[in-house]
Amino acid sequence: MKRPSYIRLFNEGILQERLEKINRLINPCILCPHHCRVNRKLEKTGNCHAGHLPVLASWGPHFGEEPPLVGHHGSGAIFFSHCNLHCIFCQNFDISQLASGRICSFEELADIMIELQLRGCHNINFVTPTHMAHAILKALPRAIENGLRIPLVYNSGGYDSADTIRILDGIFDIYMPDLKYFDNETAFKLSGIRNYVDEAVPAIREMYRQTGDLVIDDEGIAERGLIVRHLILPENLGNTVDVIDFVRDLSVNTYFNLMDQYWPAYHAHNDPRLGRRITGKELEKALHHAESVGLTRIAD
Repeated sequence: MKRPSYIRLFNEGILQERLEKINRLINPCILCPHHCRVNRKLEKTGNCHAGHLPVLASWGPHFGEEPPLVGHHGSGAIFFSHCNLHCIFCQNFDISQLASGRICSFEELADIMIELQLRGCHNINFVTPTHMAHAILKALPRAIENGLRIPLVYNSGGYDSADTIRILDGIFDIYMPDLKYFDNETAFKLSGIRNYVDEAVPAIREMYRQTGDLVIDDEGIAERGLIVRHLILPENLGNTVDVIDFVRDLSVNTYFNLMDQYWPAYHAHNDPRLGRRITGKELEKALHHAESVGLTRIAD
């Protein structure tokens, strides 16, 4: 496997420069598009309710991700608690909204990365990293010094700041954002975000600019590139056709996962449109459109 570029950035001192830049974004915090402007170094909290230190819900080899991430030994998933989205249908609400988990130090976060690599994981998969980008960069030098050499995955809900993503250029090998909606009004009703599309679109474009189409080695393991996910919602609430068209405009070779596993979790019962799973017809319509516009790497 090709050596990740974050090792070069570390050796050249660039990683330290990026850490200094990202640290300036958390005092006051403008890491994500909420721009809450709280001082997280003083453990003040904003929209995501997260402080300075990471809170981890769990970590370990994960076999429920896309096949190029899972490979033979699993994706090394590190689940951060808290989230800058407040989706009423969140299937991980105990982690994202109720913040189950425990506080860990930056040093422990680095050691967990090494542990997952030693267990044979093909990558380090940071789940919901948007509000913890500073923690990842803080932990990374220790992990590199202790031998970290596998790809890093930025697995987010899509509500990211393009300015922050630009600072991460060369650090993350694989970006895996959700693109939940292509309609701001729906995003506000279901996730409490007024400008989701306005922020997610340029952030994902920047992710693609950095990494391009997903590169997979001879053993089927992802090395670098973009994976876009979209959870199909009942009644076309996510504007799935528009999401597909955007992904097509990025590249017809985008690795695109049309996810059909929606179920009414958390507060979904408060919206009558969300009280059921999607139908086979809804899935078929989405897949047909993705194929009709020429997307060549569709997962479902």
